[in-house]
Order: sequence, then C-alpha cells, then structure tokens
Amino acid sequence: MYNMEINQRMSKRFAWLLGVVVLVAIGLLVACGTTYNSSFDGLVLVSSQGSGLLETFSFSLNSGSIAAVNNPPSQTGDLTCVLNGIPSSIVADPAGAYAYTIITANQSDCGSSSTATGIAAFKINSDGTMTASGSLVPDPNPMRLLMDSTGKYLFVAEGLKGTVNSYAIGSGGSLTPVPGTFNLTLPAGSEFQTPNFAAVAVTPMVLPPLVNGILQAVCSSPGNNPPTSEYLYAADSVNNVVWEFSVNTSTGALGNPPNRSQVPYFPSPTSPPTGLALSVPAGVAVDACNRFVYVSNDLQNTVSAYTMCNGMPTASAQYCPATADGSLVAITGSPFNLSGGANGPGQMMTDPFGNYLYVLDLLSNQISIFRISTVSGSLTADTPAVVATGLQPTSFAIRSDDNWLFVANFQSATLSQYTITPATGALTPLPVTTTDNYPWGVAVK
Repeated sequence: MYNMEINQRMSKRFAWLLGVVVLVAIGLLVACGTTYNSSFDGLVLVSSQGSGLLETFSFSLNSGSIAAVNNPPSQTGDLTCVLNGIPSSIVADPAGAYAYTIITANQSDCGSSSTATGIAAFKINSDGTMTASGSLVPDPNPMRLLMDSTGKYLFVAEGLKGTVNSYAIGSGGSLTPVPGTFNLTLPAGSEFQTPNFAAVAVTPMVLPPLVNGILQAVCSSPGNNPPTSEYLYAADSVNNVVWEFSVNTSTGALGNPPNRSQVPYFPSPTSPPTGLALSVPAGVAVDACNRFVYVSNDLQNTVSAYTMCNGMPTASAQYCPATADGSLVAITGSPFNLSGGANGPGQMMTDPFGNYLYVLDLLSNQISIFRISTVSGSLTADTPAVVATGLQPTSFAIRSDDNWLFVANFQSATLSQYTITPATGALTPLPVTTTDNYPWGVAVK
C-alpha cells in the first residue's frame, strides 16, 4: 500500500514536470516564430511614413512564414515621427550589416525640431532589430538611394536639384561626402531644363557567383573577370533622357566618362510621333552581368533597352565606339511594351543573375516580368506577364539568393511577398503582411 502511494505521487509529479516541459517548449517555439536567426531566416526592412519609423520582419528561408521583429504594427498605432522626420528610400549594404534611409524634415507633423533632411545610418543587429549609427548626414534634396555592388559607396539621386551625390562608406557605417568632378551642361539653345533625376543605377563590380557549383548566369563562367570600370546612369524625367556618369572606383567620385568633356545624355524613345515629351523616364536598371541598361517610360507604358559600350560581347556592340566608354546604344525592337494591362511603370530591377527584369507598375498595382535575351538584351514578356501587388506600390526589393521578392504597398499598408522560380522568373504570391501606415521603402537581407 505504501509503495503504491509513492508510485502514484511519483506519477503525478512526473506528469506535472512533463506538463511544465511541454509549456516551456511551446513558449520557445512561439518565441522562435517572432525572432530572427540569420542561419535560417531572412530579414525585411521597411521604412514607414505613418509613424515615421523603421520596421523589420523575419521570414523563414524554408517556408517564407513571416513575423514582425522590430516596431510591429500592433505597437505603433499611436506613434508619430519616431525618427524626427519622414523616412522613404532605404537600402542595405551587401553584408547586411548596415542600412541607410532618407529622412525628410516635416515640421507640420513632427514639430519645430524636425529641421534637417538627410541620410540616416542604422546598424542591423544580430537579433533583427536596428540601432541608429551616428547622426543624420545632411543632404539637400534626396529622392532615391543606391548602393554599389561592393558596398563601398552610396549614391543619392537629388531629384529637381539636377545632380547625384556620392558618399564613401566607412567604419561603423559612416558616410563621407565625395565631391563630384563631372561637368553637366545643358545643351546650348535647346529646350532642356534643370534635370529631375528620378532614379539612378550603377554598373556592377562583382559578377554573380556559381550557386552550388551550378551556372545561373552567363557571366558566372569560370575565367570571367569582374569589371574594372564603373558607370552610373540617371533617369531624367524632365528632359526625357538618360545621363551617364563615370565612377572613380578608388574614391566614389562621379565624373565625366572617358574621352568626354561633359556628362553625355541618351534620348528615350521618340515614338509616338509627338516625340520625347511623352516618355517620362521613371526608373532605370543595369543587368547583373554588366551588359544592358533598361529605362521605364511612365507615360508610354514601355521599357527602353540599351547595350552598354563597355567591351562586353553583345549583339549591338558593333555599333559602339572603338574605346569602351559606357555609352548607350539602343537595342533593336526598343522600346518594349508592357503587357497584361500594366500601367505607370516606375522602379525596375533585374534578378541577381541578370536573366529577368521586374518593373513596378504604380498605376495598375502590378509587377511586370520580362525575360532578358542573353546576347541581344531584348525583352520578352514572361508567362504570366504580370502579378498583382497591393494598393499604390512604391518600392520593391529582391533577396540576393534570387528566391524572394517584397513590395511596400503605400496605400494598403501592407508588404507583398513572393517566391521566385529562378528557372522561369515567375513570382508566386504568399499572404500579405500588415505594416505600419504608409510603408514607403523596402530592403531585404
């Protein structure tokens, strides 16, 4: 009888301990669902204008399941001007160590202390949170940010200021302004006005790697040397042209291209017959293999395609000057029409292996997908040609592994998420994620 009572007590104690262990395990599983582990997860960074802050979201690289890490929307509803200004464009360095965002002064919403506009740097912590690094770097009129493929330089499109600023990135994510050496002169006697640089793109200095020993990009073949010259292209939505700058790879300074006394420009398409005034370049992209430049034409719903004259063996290279200078030659068939009812093309980017071009269609709330011809650079609409986003998409980003794409939807306060099929470029939508109000920029590591 005594032994039976002891056994019953031990059974109850064991059951109680087992229950505690189960509860602890469940708690750990729940906690893991809302934390970030760089070995298993990706991290999405979102700049939100509703509360004036940055959010981070962790997502499983296996399933894509996503969870808020920093500033979840459930905790930001009553917050305003957390960053003492309005954040917009955001980029992360290739190592995923630091992120940079534009902060625009807004005294009407943020009070008299919000007086400075510039670029803010943030350290991306190992737990997926972000910490301000240094103070705001003043910049006169930042509109879009762009980082070069080496992570050494940050470029800023200055919109109606008609220039592009360059910053060298130092230790701790610090930014040091780099004086430009270029000469941008408007054509004499023309109707050119001060440029509006709506977007910029820079040529790669690092070629796509092999993936598990498999060739994913034509330029990843062993023996292909990385580029030694770097160029930056700026889409001008006022004069309907693309301007070309050279980049000093040692300092980051923007200058005139080789053998040029000033920054050259290249026209966007002249059809329909009414001419250049209807093109309105809104986005620009350079493919990852350093061959082609693409420009979205907002009012024409087309994409212009160019070969870069940099010595790469392309179909249009025969029309390039003898000396490689980064100039642009229109590709046969350009401009290429959008399909599937797409309207209002803006920001563009190629996949990390230079096989596909993605265009964010601002007015139709879609993404257009094109296949890039390896030799000619011509564009062919993918199947399907478009996928839907949320309302008023403002920016998008692709993870460097070419498996994930994210879109910030300004009006619907959501983050669209897609898996990418690298072999076809197709995008498969996953459930949308709620963000703080008015998300504007997005980056992913």
